[in-house]
Order: sequence, then C-alpha cells, then structure tokens
Amino acid sequence: MHIYAFSDEAASRMEGQIAAMKRNGLDGTEIRGVDGQNVSTLTRSKAADIKRMLKENGLSVWSIGSPIGKIPLDGDFAAHLELLRHLLDIANELECGNLRMFSFYLPKDARPEDCQNQVIDYLGRMAETAAGSGVALCHENEKGIYGENAARCAQILDAVPSLRCVFDPANFIQCGQDVAEAWALLGRRVYYMHIKDALADGTVVPAGRGIGHLKELLGDFAARGGEAVSVEPHLQVFEGLSNLERDHKTPVPRFAYPSSDAAFDAACQALKALL
Repeated sequence: MHIYAFSDEAASRMEGQIAAMKRNGLDGTEIRGVDGQNVSTLTRSKAADIKRMLKENGLSVWSIGSPIGKIPLDGDFAAHLELLRHLLDIANELECGNLRMFSFYLPKDARPEDCQNQVIDYLGRMAETAAGSGVALCHENEKGIYGENAARCAQILDAVPSLRCVFDPANFIQCGQDVAEAWALLGRRVYYMHIKDALADGTVVPAGRGIGHLKELLGDFAARGGEAVSVEPHLQVFEGLSNLERDHKTPVPRFAYPSSDAAFDAACQALKALL
C-alpha cells in the first residue's frame, strides 16, 4: 500500500512538509497548500521547484488536492473551467496523474433532484477539459455538495465514467451517511481513500477510533487491489495543550495535540497500526 498525505497539515513550508513525510515513511503528498499558497495559485515555476525538492528527497505528488467543484452550482463556471485548465498544467509540471475534485454546492433551498442535470453537465464538461491531459479527475464525497451521499456519488460515476472515486469515511459520517452502506455501494469503484475517521457527532479522530470501519474498509480495499491511501489528519491542535494537561480542572479533548507535527504523526501512526 502506498501512503501519501495532505502534508500541509504538518507544516506550511515545503521543507517542513518534507521532514514530516520522511519522518513517517510516506511515499509523497496530496498537495494542497505550500508556503501559504493554495495549490490553485501556484505558477509552473513554483511547481517545478516543489517537484525538484520532493524528488531530491525520494518523494512524489500523488494527487492535486484541488478546490475544483467546490463552488456554488450557480457560480462562474467558465472561470472555474479556466482554473481547472491551469491546475491540469500544474499537475503535469508536478508529474502527478490525479486531481481531487468535488460536485458543487447547491443553491439555498434547492432540491438535489432539480440540480442533477446541471451537475452532471458541468462534471461532463470538466471531464472533457481533462481528456488527453494524462490527469484523472477524482471525485470526493464532501458535506454540502451534490455528491455528499453514496447514492449520488454512484450516480455521478455512472453518468461520467471517466471520473474516479475518492472515498472519505469521515465526510460520510458528517453527512449522516452510514459508512458500511456507502462502501457496499461504492467499494468496488474506489480508486483511493482518504484516511479520516470520525465519531457519531462528526468530530474527527485518528483512524480506527471512530465509527468509520477503517480497519475493515482498508482490508477490503487491499483485497480488491487498492494501492493508494492519503492521510488527511484534521485533528485538533492546541498550542497550550501542555499547560492544560497540568490543570486537571480543565477538560482536555481526548484526541488533541500540542502541534501540527504531533497531530500529523498521530494520524500517520494510527493508519499504520491498522495496516
């Protein structure tokens, strides 16, 4: 199993991200933020510098953690297509074959079934834009977008066959979607997983500590030939945690960490324990 991560959760600067990935024995990054910049604002020159730094350290970019499709359905779609074209160029510069994307926020009070045709049309046009680029568009389930539940994710994949499936257990939990049912519907189509678990109230916790069935999912994913996962920590960081822990009158969340590095390491270690 190849293990990647949203390394910007360990550090903002690429040097810190590289140190965190090497410390945890990862294969590379799902790149989202570098030096305070979102990946969507990178120039090709900056991307070339990042690629060089990663290669020098035996690391690579697995996927572009892009914001594509994370806009209102009634937003400026033409401008969004231009952003997609730019990100496809960045992906090629980074020698990255995948781009994570979403399926749009619906207008307030709109019924999903009334938005279906427009969502599918837009996703189809995005797929046409990416055709021939060498970069696969990978749809992630996310709270509040059209494809927030398993049934609509399956509908999207049926309608736009070139899209690949990213499965995020915690995001399903936060939408009230039973993860086991989601896996039963989507598991055979999952291209890669985001390693993120959550409690019933939506609080993100290390893999295996929530209700996301991560151990079972990972076993089935591997048995089906799955080869890549991406750690997305999203764990609580409290800079003053060490002081709080000495004050027994102050309740401390069970899964809270004194630094971004510590939270990142805990997320990686939890995954490895399950594997």
